[in-house]
Amino acid sequence: MIHSRIIGTGSYLPEKVLTNYDLEKIVETTNEWIVTRSGISERHLVAEGELTSDLALHASRRAIEAAGVSAEDIDLIIVATTTPDQVFPSTACILQDKLGVRQGVAFDVQAVCSGFIYALNTADLYIRGGQARTALVVGAEALTRLLDWTDRSTCVLFGDGAGAVVLQASDEPGILGARLHADGRHRDMLKADARISNGVIEGRPYMYMDGQAVFKFAVKVLAEVVDELLADLKLGYADIDWLVPHQANIRIIEATAKKLGLGMDKVVLTVGQHGNTSAASIPLALDAAVRTGRIQPGQNVLLEAVGGGFVWGAVLVRW
Repeated sequence: MIHSRIIGTGSYLPEKVLTNYDLEKIVETTNEWIVTRSGISERHLVAEGELTSDLALHASRRAIEAAGVSAEDIDLIIVATTTPDQVFPSTACILQDKLGVRQGVAFDVQAVCSGFIYALNTADLYIRGGQARTALVVGAEALTRLLDWTDRSTCVLFGDGAGAVVLQASDEPGILGARLHADGRHRDMLKADARISNGVIEGRPYMYMDGQAVFKFAVKVLAEVVDELLADLKLGYADIDWLVPHQANIRIIEATAKKLGLGMDKVVLTVGQHGNTSAASIPLALDAAVRTGRIQPGQNVLLEAVGGGFVWGAVLVRW
């Protein structure tokens, strides 16, 4: 039986850092207010002219180097993003060109904060189905370009960055299983509903979020989807060695860890330094844990996320 395994990780953060104290100067907020409600102290912002594909390129090169493969080996590229370089072609095709990959399949996945989970599951299915052998899966966002910097309910929470993994076909299990969900009835809780029509932007070109509703929904569905996935795999909470959650809010992360019976010492946290980087948040956190030696071979790593759509899901990985 063909399986897929993660053989390399990489990440990239833009140089500019915006702290909570910087935000105090531009919007009515305080460092204490932001930290108490979200756990975030700072976030990174893309530079003028820096594109999502540029962020993805840096993270991808690091993942490819860590994996010990070359551009000639990659036959599938999936980029999860809410902030593509342009309407079309896909950011994945732009990244493919920048990497010098000249073969295979490339496309984007739009599942907002759950994008990396959706993309990882898709790449796993490609490999297990024999349609790809070496896949590059990227989560990359220039999300701060969607922010209204006068709206403290959103502008204090988000940041920019990219993370990537290389998956390869293997005889040994790597991606143990996944559970994904979507329910469009809740699409108005978190959205950016602008669109281009005849050269004009229609709708509000900024992010909107009903924070309280999103929090309640996230805590509920994340607990449910993890239970579903573990039931599928006939495993229990004790079989989880690490939780690498979507880095949206420290309170959501703490609630999920408590449900799983995991101490926070078994949870990978980067939300304080990165903010919510949407599809980039899980691969950014995963790369941080791998490169510091926390995640070790043979361990079970749970990835889970929820985002606008509403879409949510979980993947269990054997490292």
